[in-house]
Amino acid sequence: MSGVSKSHPRDIDVLAFADVQLLDVAGPLQVFASANELAVAAGHARPYRVRAIMAGATVTSSAGLGLVGEPLPAPSTPCDTLIVAGGWGVHQAVRDGALIDWVRERAQHARRTASVCTGAFLLAAAGLLNERRAVTHWTRCAELAARFPAVRVESDPIFIRDGAVWTSAGVTAGIDLSLALVEEDLGRALALDVARHLVVFLKRPGGQAQFSAALSLQNSGDRFGELHAWIAGNLAADLSVATLAARVGMSERSFVRHYRAKTGMTPARSIERMRLEAARRLLGDTALPVKRVAARCGFGTEETMRRGFLRALGVSPQAYRERFPPSAALPG
Repeated sequence: MSGVSKSHPRDIDVLAFADVQLLDVAGPLQVFASANELAVAAGHARPYRVRAIMAGATVTSSAGLGLVGEPLPAPSTPCDTLIVAGGWGVHQAVRDGALIDWVRERAQHARRTASVCTGAFLLAAAGLLNERRAVTHWTRCAELAARFPAVRVESDPIFIRDGAVWTSAGVTAGIDLSLALVEEDLGRALALDVARHLVVFLKRPGGQAQFSAALSLQNSGDRFGELHAWIAGNLAADLSVATLAARVGMSERSFVRHYRAKTGMTPARSIERMRLEAARRLLGDTALPVKRVAARCGFGTEETMRRGFLRALGVSPQAYRERFPPSAALPG
């Protein structure tokens, strides 16, 4: 088992605060705890020393469950990994200057620093994401980019590593990130064992956009809201740039420029995401043949849809249906 130390476990600190998202704390803690259990079962020493840390003796999560942890250590104390959780309480946490200063200095004494979900706002407020690629929950990516323009926000990845700083998408993505940290430390075999133990993917197929295509476009603003609603209802229609520009009364060049500035993607990319989302619903909710799903969703051919699935989700439409089979075989 590569990377397992017999005498010096790695210190993993997970920072919590009032109204923290419970899974942002519990998910990473359990990944490292499971790595310890499996290492010990294999005859090795525990590779990690894991703890939740907080400014007070206890905090109450946004789910109403109280968490008991250890007080914040001196920021200059050496640490292997600092993980900053997210949640609704991040709004207040980013206004706590003392906490931001602590995070900034603590990161200087950690081998690596990470955030789960909206914990990225704390890292950004501390200046740790300046000129770095980063991700947060898909509903908050636009806000993160607007509030911290020096951060290179990407909306789709489940997690991103940029040097010694890692950020992850929403909620359960903290588990994905933590598994990647275990894999970096201890090797793929143990990380895979942890994933199997927790009944999760070691590397989840696709990105967070697969969960949010239409919703994230709606959240991009009202300027193209009616257009997005029309596209969603007419996926098999002519959706060329000329057609879309005409519907919003703009020249093609102006439409493409304004659309990309507002949504962060090209019209073609938006349409593909919406078609993929519709196809996933039909594959999971109906017994329609894959060929008919492709036609109904505007892909034209089954092969075009297959390429889109592989590019975005890492699986074919047939493999997706096998993983998420339709219940009761609805006719569609």
